[in-house]
Amino acid sequence: MAILSTGPIENNPVSGVRPTQQVTIRLVSRAEVDSVTVSIQGYVLSTTRTLYVSEVISIAPNEAVTRNYFANLDAFEFVFVTAPESVDEVGISVWGKQSSGQLVDAHRVVEHEKTVNDI
Repeated sequence: MAILSTGPIENNPVSGVRPTQQVTIRLVSRAEVDSVTVSIQGYVLSTTRTLYVSEVISIAPNEAVTRNYFANLDAFEFVFVTAPESVDEVGISVWGKQSSGQLVDAHRVVEHEKTVNDI
């Protein structure tokens, strides 16, 4: 399996408000024939690492899928797991958003910035 991670993302309050309240994850399948399965795991990072998002998504060929998750937390991390042969067929981006929906530039992770581990 291939494991991709955003790494820890700090979201400490600034003037009493955290920059990011919601995370939008966009998954795009580049597969031409078979669907791609991706497991999404979101973790709250405090003194412990606690799972708070766990979802498995099947993405049809040439399909794009968007998911929104709560992120009004001091720190969080998202991990994506897919088959090794699928890692080049799926594009994943993570976008932090304010409550107004405005993007938080410091909390965006695009495809070429993720850490990849093949197991």
